Amino acid sequence: MEIAATSTLTLTLAPPHSSRLSHTFSRSLPSLRFNPSGRRNFSFKSTNLRVSMSAFAAEKLSPESFLDKKETGILHFVKYHGLGNDFILVDNRDSSEPKITQEQAAKLCDRNFGVGADGVIFAMAGVNGAGYTMRIFNSDGSEPEMCGNGIRCFAKFIAEIENLQGNHSFTIHTGAGLIIPEIQDDGQVKVDMGEPILRAEDVPTRLQGNKGESVVAAELVVDGVSWSVTCVSMGNPHCITFGTKDGQELRVDELKLSEIGPKFEHHEMFPARTNTEFVEVLSRSHLKMRVWERGAGATLACGTGACALVVAAVLEGRTDRKCTVDLPGGPLEIEWKEEDNHIYMTGPADLVFYGSALL
Repeated sequence: MEIAATSTLTLTLAPPHSSRLSHTFSRSLPSLRFNPSGRRNFSFKSTNLRVSMSAFAAEKLSPESFLDKKETGILHFVKYHGLGNDFILVDNRDSSEPKITQEQAAKLCDRNFGVGADGVIFAMAGVNGAGYTMRIFNSDGSEPEMCGNGIRCFAKFIAEIENLQGNHSFTIHTGAGLIIPEIQDDGQVKVDMGEPILRAEDVPTRLQGNKGESVVAAELVVDGVSWSVTCVSMGNPHCITFGTKDGQELRVDELKLSEIGPKFEHHEMFPARTNTEFVEVLSRSHLKMRVWERGAGATLACGTGACALVVAAVLEGRTDRKCTVDLPGGPLEIEWKEEDNHIYMTGPADLVFYGSALL
């Protein structure tokens, strides 16, 4: 995707998050002008791109009419976030292929020269009996199997474009199989994430199973340091660590994530790369996590990672099956039920703004 010398991005702001948007762009857009009509106009220049933006109150525009616009070369989208893990949502129900390429998605996700997001999610028609299909491109253009925070945002997006109110559940086909999110009466989204995958070969990891076919509290040498890791797949691979093999437990706020994260992600023991969760145990029902996501880097939250770490914590005997997981963006409630072996995740998904990007 070549970005034109002049590009336009139109934003329609969700009222509860107006201050959030102004804050997000304040560093890139130092001159922000307001006028009595309520319309906000602002622009900035770079050597490669000129972006002009206009933001309006969301109540002046329905999502249906906004997303139905069909101008050639323009992508209409809605932006959501789940605990700060943010996504560009695209109504793709009229096509079996994503409306933009992986390269275009990576450029849109750029926080300096694009919209800014951890990924682009496409809401597509359902297959194999599912109501909908979700595909996602990460901020580096790669395509993961699933995203826990993303699927909560997906559920809220579907409810909005279908004009659904109150409690609703959806069956969604993903690269990790069938996932069922349910919008609760309080607006939270509870997701049946299915069963964890523990067989080493299926995670996948080249580490040898040390608890049956599972990898639990095994040794992984990263940059000369021996870490204790447990490997879990939630349809996408996760490596969870609570500390080093010599018994030194983590204090996650002290972790130099940008240095250590990529070394885990690209370690030779993970043929498909891996998401990595660094975890601090606060109690039998309370965990604190920082995450380095495969293809996205350090993010404020990772839903599948929160699920995977509770499984790892239970397998290592550190916690009970129901836990609050504190992420940099906020808490998730995770439960690994013994009755059906399924993991249930509950958390928020919030609308940020409607937008249009010139491709």
